[in-house]
Amino acid sequence: MNKYTPKQRMLNAYKGVYSDYYPIAPEFWFFYPAKVLGISVMEFQRDVPHWRGLLETFRKFNADGWGIAGANEYNPHVKIQSEFRKIMDEKYRETQKVICNGKELERSFIFYSKNPSWVESFAVKNESDLKVYMDAFLSEDINYDFSNAREACKVVGEDFLLEFDLGLPFFDFFEGAMGFENAIMFFVDSEEKVLQKFFDRYLNNKKKLLREAVENTSYESYFIGCSSSCNSLLGANLWGKWDKPYLKAITEEVHKYGKLIHHHNHGKIMQTIRNLVEIGFDCVCPFERSPGDVNGLEGLKAVREMLENKVTFNGNVHTIEALGKVTPEFVISQVREIKEAFKGTPRLIIGTGDQVLYETPEENIYAMIEEGRK
Repeated sequence: MNKYTPKQRMLNAYKGVYSDYYPIAPEFWFFYPAKVLGISVMEFQRDVPHWRGLLETFRKFNADGWGIAGANEYNPHVKIQSEFRKIMDEKYRETQKVICNGKELERSFIFYSKNPSWVESFAVKNESDLKVYMDAFLSEDINYDFSNAREACKVVGEDFLLEFDLGLPFFDFFEGAMGFENAIMFFVDSEEKVLQKFFDRYLNNKKKLLREAVENTSYESYFIGCSSSCNSLLGANLWGKWDKPYLKAITEEVHKYGKLIHHHNHGKIMQTIRNLVEIGFDCVCPFERSPGDVNGLEGLKAVREMLENKVTFNGNVHTIEALGKVTPEFVISQVREIKEAFKGTPRLIIGTGDQVLYETPEENIYAMIEEGRK
């Protein structure tokens, strides 16, 4: 009988405490839960609570791991009218009229049976749209319903670590409104005082969400993801100017409430690691191999040194070159590298460099889990 539950193992690693073995946490996100449930990725994304798909998948593989759930947001200044229409075989478009304080914006998304959705067009198309959008979506009047988040936490129990989702960093909020290229140009061209006003409003809204989540739920760990807010896309300078202070402020607030915080940071990360330590995250993932920049035993040892045994490492098994394409023996070799680099510290979760692909052979997943537990 195992001494610890999957959830306990994950929390111990976040706290720098040993368990019976290192947590083994493949990032099952969209593809594999859909496969386990026997439905399309589109059906999973639109019709099934994300955490439910993860629950079935973690149970199937008897793995540790993490997932997220969040609050339902009610904004009196925003109304959304949607139309969902098939445009070709296995491909659909959702068109949304986003009515902000009576002014209509429009955005659209493409859904495909075999892949997660992507944005086709963004709501903010000019400076006038931006003011309308920000006035509505950064309103102080937003309210939250935590009933679904409480239910998710109750059902998941000890089967994996379910974290409360605090959303995305500051830049990614703008990217979601206007797209990456336009957001970059806006940040480069805008006066600092203009961006600072938006920053303060965004941070205050997230602090409100965090405070109410602490008051209304029993989550022990909180999560901040990333879309483009990383070195590979945003660059270290712009990230350091706006997202680093945002992430540090939120992390301090989370710790003030006695909670833990986990950050997901895509792509190249070596230039940012010492900043992540300074921010004070309890755990960071996924420390990707190429096209990320954490490669081989020497790369892993360098990361460990920079983390200073203050931040828990999660990730690094390559989801394409190892899990997705080759033999279990190659997967095992990457797991062994990770264990060798981090031997002697409890601040390790053996995870994947982003989500496990639909085509991944089950024997490779089992090989990762079994080798990690030796």
